[in-house]
Amino acid sequence: MTRETSFPPGGPPADVDPGAAPGTGTLHVVATPIGNLKDITQRAIETLRACPVIAAEDTRRLRILAQAYGFAPERVVRCDERTEERAGDELLAALQAGRDVALTTDAGTPGISDPGFRVVRRAWAERVRVVPVPGACAPLAALSASGMPTDRFTFAGFAPRGAARLRVFLEPLLARRGTLVLL
Repeated sequence: MTRETSFPPGGPPADVDPGAAPGTGTLHVVATPIGNLKDITQRAIETLRACPVIAAEDTRRLRILAQAYGFAPERVVRCDERTEERAGDELLAALQAGRDVALTTDAGTPGISDPGFRVVRRAWAERVRVVPVPGACAPLAALSASGMPTDRFTFAGFAPRGAARLRVFLEPLLARRGTLVLL
């Protein structure tokens, strides 16, 4: 389904997504510090200050960030592995009502071995504009300081516990060329 929109020569302004449904808010996928509270971008702080709704994997961790950087959202929605589906309903309702939402995780980038990808997938399905606000990412931080080759790598997330499950998990990964990154 396409929507016809008229833009000036040169295309739409940078802050307009011609594929987004009219009147919807923006879902901001905001990376948060992974260890040092100072490892946050200015853009992330500005986004968190501007969004009336913030989804947080752990509301206590968000509170620490909010106190450090002076933001106070109107609404905080818990969005962890157990609540992501239900939280998604509330977040999509806010987005469809035209409110901007910031999606955060405890540490790092939402959806990268953390909750968030289901909310992002639903936002795309509902034609909501999704904007990444990049920053800390544990796999890339570890890789950059490892001294291992970075030109080709596979990120496989968290390895399972138990020798048998670990062996099944690692077998196809070890056949790949390049550096293997696990959490």
